Amino acid sequence: MKLARNVFKPLAIGAPSPFRELPVRLERMIHFVPPHLEKVRAKVPDLVAQVDVVLGNLEDAIPADAKEAAREGFIAMAKAVDFGTTGLWTRINALNSPWMLDDLIRIVGEVGDKLDVVMLPKVEGVWDIHYLDQLLAQLEARHGLKKPILIHAILETAEGVKNVDAIAAASPRMHGMSLGPADLAASRAMKTTRVGGGHPEYKVLADPGDGGVRAIAQQDLWHYTIAKMVDACAANGIKAFYGPFGDFSDAMACETQFRNAFLLGCAGAWTLHPSQIPIAKRVFSPDPGEVAFARRILDAMPDGSGAVMIDGKMQDDATWKQAKVIVDLARTVAAKDPDLSSLYNL
Repeated sequence: MKLARNVFKPLAIGAPSPFRELPVRLERMIHFVPPHLEKVRAKVPDLVAQVDVVLGNLEDAIPADAKEAAREGFIAMAKAVDFGTTGLWTRINALNSPWMLDDLIRIVGEVGDKLDVVMLPKVEGVWDIHYLDQLLAQLEARHGLKKPILIHAILETAEGVKNVDAIAAASPRMHGMSLGPADLAASRAMKTTRVGGGHPEYKVLADPGDGGVRAIAQQDLWHYTIAKMVDACAANGIKAFYGPFGDFSDAMACETQFRNAFLLGCAGAWTLHPSQIPIAKRVFSPDPGEVAFARRILDAMPDGSGAVMIDGKMQDDATWKQAKVIVDLARTVAAKDPDLSSLYNL
């Protein structure tokens, strides 16, 4: 077991010290870009102003014969674009793939100073995080990086979900986790080919009413896993995210799934298509009415103690904490989004 005083020491001589607290950044959507496609890369400078995170995808959805082109395309994109306050991430190939090592060596060596987060797929336990943690430190030291690159884990195997608490605490380099529903469904032998969202056959049936009519409600396949992931992340001061929603034609279902994740505690979701960007922006930004009410609670209880009545409802230290979560998020959103800033009146 590592001694507490050694947790925040660099893992390589000359590597930057790990963050003691995550940088405060708005990450409502992680927008995936296939960097082997030149026509898509050409749109990134305009995309930067629309999204919170641009992620160059090197793993799933990139054909095997395009892996190297995707890596080179990401490096070219990172060099050419000024990302400003928009995060720059990459999803590398899995640790057991033939491309992963070159992904890291080339990217950290060429654009490591611009890279914020490495997304690691198919994380199964702390051993995966520890390996990547050490390797990143060595590469940071070799190339003289001044800030550490963070790690974001994808939960997409049954073993990874089983080990979620340990994964969340594996390193101060941990940024957060995302749900990977498609691979997780296969790992669990779930009987669905959908990428995220519910399933019409996963439902509860009410007892018969008058005339034998029975109400039916479709259930959320991912509620348990998201809640478990959120708890692990919150307990360790990192962020939880919903992953992909694969049906681009069903905006209503996408918004519902994103909103469920937001209400449960997720900070954002993946966007795989431009049509999903405004959905994520809308869902993962607090409602102006909620912000206004939360501000009333904070104003009525400046030090967070005691109890007050507002509109016939009791507010105490617990609701004060809830209100602070909403107002703090609203301030972060307002700092990037002028339209919402005016609605929040902060």
